[in-house]
Amino acid sequence: MKLYSKIIIALLVCFVALKQANAQTDFDAIMMSKNQLCVGPMYGYSSWKNYWEGPLKRDNLNLGTVSTSTAGAMGAYGINGKLNILFNVPYITTKASAGTLKGMKGFQDLSLFVKWMPIEKDLGKGVFSLYLLGGISTPLSNYTADYLPLSIGIKSQTASARVILDYQVGHFFTTASATYVARSNVNIDRTSYYTIELIASNEIEMPDAANFNIRAGYRSGWLIAEAFANNWTTLGGFDITRNNMPFPSNRMNATSIGAGFKYTFLPSHGLSLVGNVSTVVAGRNVGQATTYNASLFYIIDFSRKQKSSNDSETK
Repeated sequence: MKLYSKIIIALLVCFVALKQANAQTDFDAIMMSKNQLCVGPMYGYSSWKNYWEGPLKRDNLNLGTVSTSTAGAMGAYGINGKLNILFNVPYITTKASAGTLKGMKGFQDLSLFVKWMPIEKDLGKGVFSLYLLGGISTPLSNYTADYLPLSIGIKSQTASARVILDYQVGHFFTTASATYVARSNVNIDRTSYYTIELIASNEIEMPDAANFNIRAGYRSGWLIAEAFANNWTTLGGFDITRNNMPFPSNRMNATSIGAGFKYTFLPSHGLSLVGNVSTVVAGRNVGQATTYNASLFYIIDFSRKQKSSNDSETK
C-alpha cells in the first residue's frame, strides 16, 4: 500500500500542470483532442464459482472458485478531435481454488481501435453523436488456448466493427452500441477433438460473435457516473458436454449489468480515476462472474509542448 501511495503521489506531482480532458474507452462517446495522449495503468479482478454448462447452472468441486487478474496499459491518442487511435495491452493471471489444475499467466492479446466521429449535431434539446470504430486484436504470446477455463485467452485473431450512438441533454446521456466480431481459426496441440462429432484436425473453426452495450448516466467535465448493460453472443458453436471442460469454440453467451464512474481530480489537470463493477446475470457456457476494474489515466498534451517549444525558439 505504501508503494501504491507513492506512485499516486508521484503522478499527481508530475501531471498537475496538464490540462483537463476525459479518459476514453472503445465503448464510450468521448474523444481526445488533437495531439493529446491519454494513457495509464489498469487492473481488473474477476471470479466465479457457479457457471452454465449449456443451459444448466452448476458448480464444480474440482475447480472451486476460478479467478482472473488483469494488469495492463490502456491508451488513446487524438489524431484530431474526430479521429482517435486506442490500444490495450493486458497481462492475465488465472487460478482455481480447488482441484489439481494449475493457473496460467502471461501477456494476452494486443487490441487496436480506430475511433471516428463523423456526426455531432444539435437535435431537439440535446446533442446527438455518431461514432464508428474498427479494431483488430492479435495474441502477444504463445499461450495455450485449449486449457479452459484457466487459459488466459482463446488465441484467435479478431477484426471488429462497432457503431455507437450517443445522445446528451444537459449533463445526462444515453449511449448504445453494436459490434460484430470476426474471429480467425485456432490451432491446438492435439490432432483430434470432439465437438458434436469427432474432428481429425488440430484446427478449430471459431464462430464469430456480436456484442451489444447500452449505458446511461451523468456526464460532466470532471465526473461521469453511469449504469450499463452488456450482452455478448457467440454466433454458432456448441454447448459444453456433461462434466467436461470448456472448449474454445463453445457457444459462450453472457449478459451482464454494472455501474461505473470517472473522476477528474482537479479542473486544472488531466489526471483521472476510472472504475466499474459488473456481474453476469444470464449466460450459456460461461461463469457467473463478478468483475471489478480500476484505471488511472493522465493526459499528455503534445500540442501544448510544441507551442511552448515554438515560443522559446521565437524568443
